[in-house]
Amino acid sequence: MADQHKILLDESELPTRWYNVIPDLPSPPPPPLHPGTLQPVGPDDLAPLFPMDLIMQEVTQDSYVDIPDEVLDVYRLWRPSPLFRAHRLEKALGTPARLYYKYEGGSPAGSHKPNTAVPQAFYNKKSGVTKITTETGAGQWGTALAFACAVYGLDCEVWQVGASYDGKPYRRSVMEVFGATVHRSPSDLTESGRKILADDDHHPGSLGIAISEAVEAAAGSETSHYALGSVLNHVLLHQTVIGEEALLQFAKVGDTPDLIVGCTGGGSNFAGLSFPFLREKLAGRIDPVIRAVEPASCPSLTRGTYAYDFGDTAGLTPLLKMHTLGHDFIPDPIHAGGLRYHGMSPLISHIYELGLMEAISVPQLECFDAAITFARAEGIVPAPEPTHAIAACIREALACKESGEEKVILTALCGHGHFDMAAYDAYLGGTMVDEDVPDSRFAEPLTRLPQVDL
Repeated sequence: MADQHKILLDESELPTRWYNVIPDLPSPPPPPLHPGTLQPVGPDDLAPLFPMDLIMQEVTQDSYVDIPDEVLDVYRLWRPSPLFRAHRLEKALGTPARLYYKYEGGSPAGSHKPNTAVPQAFYNKKSGVTKITTETGAGQWGTALAFACAVYGLDCEVWQVGASYDGKPYRRSVMEVFGATVHRSPSDLTESGRKILADDDHHPGSLGIAISEAVEAAAGSETSHYALGSVLNHVLLHQTVIGEEALLQFAKVGDTPDLIVGCTGGGSNFAGLSFPFLREKLAGRIDPVIRAVEPASCPSLTRGTYAYDFGDTAGLTPLLKMHTLGHDFIPDPIHAGGLRYHGMSPLISHIYELGLMEAISVPQLECFDAAITFARAEGIVPAPEPTHAIAACIREALACKESGEEKVILTALCGHGHFDMAAYDAYLGGTMVDEDVPDSRFAEPLTRLPQVDL
């Protein structure tokens, strides 16, 4: 059975619950803090931005949360998603390793992001709001939320990071097809954006800046809420349908992963794949290595500091205990725009601190080299973000070739690259370069972390 190329689930096998890893951890993650009082934030502090259903999911201690029927009905447009055994890539590499990828590129938005966009839009609609604001890096999250808002009849306003807005115009076009209004960030529509533009009228932007703009816009309106595509607990919770399906698919072929690899920017794709497997590992049923892969030019886990910091550049969000490069760190405008975030999910940061996972960083030239190898073998052009995980999988597969070890490797191919061809053009044309980021580049932003003495 392990020789099967495409492992499918029936619609009846679609998970009906999201999994919350927190109750299974040796200790809970530190709480978010109010920046003024330094006390843990409560539901009332978050109510101007999120509907109460999502706030309760953010803090729940239940191991499972039922997925509403209305959300499952939309999920069925693309879920369950396929698990592929990458036979042709194995052959191209000459490796004895067995390589699998869970493919999330078949969703309406072309990525894993609708797994959380749909429930976020559903709960906002249920709460009576009429508009959702958000940020987007590469454009995949903005596309997913635009799609979800169209499903539920909500207005959607997106601040897209300037470097991606300029370099990926068709990502913007897809958002607009779904009915969203899209702004280049930083913009002159918010105080946060105007402050940045005063120093640089064509600033490349960052996810932290775009978050500030979207939060500011939502907080100033009684009929608007804000939605985040990664980082927060409820977002990671929604993505666990990926890993729950993958567990069922591995059971069908009688195989078990030895290594689980995921790209990490804010952490939602990585968590969605790995958390259900982490549950099984903590229960002693399996023992995979779980490895996060981040860009070398924005390495929050591998070179950041574990500290309380703002989730945005302007300091409008609660303080989050996370691995951070500093909330005003501006990453190089790398082609993997969805990974250009200064911080990391507090929950993933906590799990990393507990020693339950590993993290490495990979330069972008190696990523695109891996993407070309993968595309020519498997026939899918990956989005720039998951090329980091593909590169790490290829590293491991080649190590298995040297050692003769028949290791089972799993990753999530969280999106396709059909709107990212400018990045591929740069790679194929020889103009793409790796940024050498010295420690001094991270040192200054880290001096401006909020002072929290707990």
